[in-house]
Amino acid sequence: MQEKTIDKKYIHKLISNNIKRLRNLKNLSQLNLSYEAELTHNFINDIENCKKGISVNSLAKISTALKVEPYQLFLPEGINNNEVYAHDFKDTMQKAVAEIVFKYFPDKRQE
Repeated sequence: MQEKTIDKKYIHKLISNNIKRLRNLKNLSQLNLSYEAELTHNFINDIENCKKGISVNSLAKISTALKVEPYQLFLPEGINNNEVYAHDFKDTMQKAVAEIVFKYFPDKRQE
């Protein structure tokens, strides 16, 4: 079976778009973001325009400056945090219920 690979350019563009989108939502200029993240204005501009890659260290600085969790920079457009948390919660609850049913109600198991 061939593993699916994700295009690096896609990830780069996704992060770039999210930084710009979140920066705009917070009414920050590139200059303000660069100051808050302790990075240069040119670097922020280059990231948002996909001219430079971003290190984990810079990603952490930017997410801190934007007051978001780092994973939010990887979310595809149209997915918001509530949907992500709701999905995680639903999966966790389904697994917990299945474990309880399996352990305490063997006659109610679904096959």
